[in-house]
Amino acid sequence: METGGLRQGRQRQVLLFFVLLSLSRAGADLGPYAVVEETERGFFVANLGKDLGLGSAELASRGARIISQGNSEHLQLQAQTGELVVNERLDREELCGPTEPCLLHFQVLMEKPLELIQAELRVTDINDNAPVFSEKETVLNIPENSPPGSAYPLNNALDLDVGSNDVQDYKISPNAYFRVETRERSDGRKYPELILDKELDREDEPQLSFTLTALDGGAPPQTGTAQVRIEVGDVNDNAPEFEQPVYRVQVPENSPEGTLVVTVVATDSDSGTNGKISYTLIQPSEGISKTLEVNPATGAVRLRKQVDFETIRSYEVDIKATDGGGLSGKCTLFLEVLDVNDNHPKVTMSALNSPIPENTPETVVAVFSVSDPDSGENGKAIPSIQDDLPFVLKPSAKNFYTLVTDGPLDREARAQYTITITVSDLGTPRLQSQHNVTVHVSDVNDNAPTFSQALYTLFVLENNSPALHIGSVSASDRDAGTNAQLTYSLLTQDQATQQPQGQGQEQVDVGALVALDAASGQLFALRALDYETLRAFEFGVRASDGGSPALSGEARVRVVLRDANDHAPRVLYPPRNGSAAGACPELVPRGAEAGYVVSKVVAVDGDSGRNAWLSYELLQATEPGLFGVWAHSGEVRTARPVSERDAPQQRLLVQVRDHGEPPLSASVALHVLLVDGFSQPYLPRPDAPAGQAGQAGQAGQAGVGGVGGEAGQAEALTVSLVVALAAVSSLFLASVLALVAARLCGRGGAGAGAVAVGSGCGVSVAEGRFFPAGAGCGGVGPLVDVGGAGTLSQSYQYEVCVSGGSGTGEFKFMKPSIGNFTNGAVKEIEENSNMQNSFGFSY
Repeated sequence: METGGLRQGRQRQVLLFFVLLSLSRAGADLGPYAVVEETERGFFVANLGKDLGLGSAELASRGARIISQGNSEHLQLQAQTGELVVNERLDREELCGPTEPCLLHFQVLMEKPLELIQAELRVTDINDNAPVFSEKETVLNIPENSPPGSAYPLNNALDLDVGSNDVQDYKISPNAYFRVETRERSDGRKYPELILDKELDREDEPQLSFTLTALDGGAPPQTGTAQVRIEVGDVNDNAPEFEQPVYRVQVPENSPEGTLVVTVVATDSDSGTNGKISYTLIQPSEGISKTLEVNPATGAVRLRKQVDFETIRSYEVDIKATDGGGLSGKCTLFLEVLDVNDNHPKVTMSALNSPIPENTPETVVAVFSVSDPDSGENGKAIPSIQDDLPFVLKPSAKNFYTLVTDGPLDREARAQYTITITVSDLGTPRLQSQHNVTVHVSDVNDNAPTFSQALYTLFVLENNSPALHIGSVSASDRDAGTNAQLTYSLLTQDQATQQPQGQGQEQVDVGALVALDAASGQLFALRALDYETLRAFEFGVRASDGGSPALSGEARVRVVLRDANDHAPRVLYPPRNGSAAGACPELVPRGAEAGYVVSKVVAVDGDSGRNAWLSYELLQATEPGLFGVWAHSGEVRTARPVSERDAPQQRLLVQVRDHGEPPLSASVALHVLLVDGFSQPYLPRPDAPAGQAGQAGQAGQAGVGGVGGEAGQAEALTVSLVVALAAVSSLFLASVLALVAARLCGRGGAGAGAVAVGSGCGVSVAEGRFFPAGAGCGGVGPLVDVGGAGTLSQSYQYEVCVSGGSGTGEFKFMKPSIGNFTNGAVKEIEENSNMQNSFGFSY
């Protein structure tokens, strides 16, 4: 509340302050104080404290200060003493000029509380300026027959002071003929007037001279002087007469400055001064006074500047001849200006049609007129243009011509023409001028967009990120403006070509694969592309301009995918997730030498090129140094001969790595059993009962698990099996081989063969070795090597099983144990599978 009250109080004070300022000229509360001009700084004027009834301490506490108009600081208030003193040297003439009295208004402002007091200061004039005549000498020509009492005004003197300090009186030096009287004008200014007291006699005194003195009213007075010279004129009774009352002359307009036009001659029968003639132009116009001048003594009339026929064709002026007595006579000068071909013809453009559309013949481009301000042949103008331009000039009305196209124009060939219109007159010498007209040719949509290439080939790395910029198409249009604004689009129902994995052409929905920026022609992939699915595809693009009707052009775009190493090698053999490797391990006789082929790792890679180049490496082995893997073929061979000290069960970890960046790999475990030989003593006889056969199978399983079985039982089973095998072999071997050979031939050599050697047992053939199936091939006893050298060239394995129970020798052919081969892998295996075993089978 208190703050608001203070704010309102201050606002009222400010308002009151401005109201008082606006009334500052209404009257004065103090003064007027007086001070003489030229008073030095610090001069005491008055004691404001006493005049206001305030002590010096109260005056200072209330913040009293002087405010003057225009922020001039003529006065200064000493707040400690209350004295008002002069702050700067005052010049009344500078402050007030001729105004009298000279009053300076100022205000005394007291801030606490706010109060504004009006005051005046009067600056008193002192006689600090002397009278000054504007002309130091005045010459009067007074005829000798002038009567006494004639008055002749003289120039007055000026004094910057005012009042009594101004000019008050005039005096002249003593003479016998004149006196001076001081006169006063209506505004109070005083001037001198010369009075003739005695008749003049030119023969006695032809010239008089005296001094005129001006005195002001100061004490002491100041003076100013000027010289007055009286020329006594002779009495003249004859006026001058010209030889011709009218002078007619001609002057070419190209005559230079100072050219003599004519010399006028006048005579006066008087003698002396009265017979001396002076020539002047009588009241010439401004144009004549700037063009002609006359010699006062000789009467020669000359040009002050060149005359222009096209501006003024003639001049007429009166010339006065004045004698020394003041009498005069006159004549008339008529000056005719002759035309000269000094003006170039001019082209005035009335209408200009630009731009003009292309392919439009006989179009009016411009309408113009030609002119020449000269006369006669000098003023006849003929226009022309260049011969190599497709434009012609056609005359229209008087001095008007039209500029017309001479056939259709092609903006793409030339978009702008600069036509030079040359105009020549028929004067001597001929003059000409040129005027350039720039004509722009506006565009018509007569050019279809064209692509920079008919076929764009773009390469994209597969597995790209969506919205990836894969390339751009660019077309150009020779038109301009809207006709050249291109919009790009994909062609609909376009057939693209793809060849995944050697297949034929397929239709591709290009709109789902790529997007085309309509304004810039940039192509973007809408989704990730897969090289293994789509190797390449092709589509069309169209560029349409903005004309009406719109024109368009087309191009083809072929997108070729580049392979990325995004597929790790896949092991086909041995299977990684099946039971074949664990159930049927690789068998290696303990007598195998170095280089013995144990198995072959078969792998494929879905990539191509370097990304599908595979190399093999042995990572782990139960017996380091016993086995090795060929880096390029994947064959697992013995690196040294097998010894009795090597563990019977060996586990090999083989890694398959491609050559991509970065490389990808896969690994597979290979199980190898080291056995004494391939003879199998546990095969049951064909006529053995089923129970015995089952015991034989169990014994076979124990043999397969053979490390740590009971030695006595194994030896007994081995003897019985050998006897049974010999018996069966001698009775059925020939028939079995013939039957198998027939079946294999019937299947084109691509089937698998099997031999029945006992009821309820299967035999596997792998790399020239027979595996007894014994209880579903779950166990393997001592095996018999029937392959001669113990190895074959095949790199795959077949499993066959004999139907058990009857011993009839019926065969059942099974599928290969190698998992899903690709077409290429199967083809490679089939090419290497034909072989002859020791029994004469063809694989």
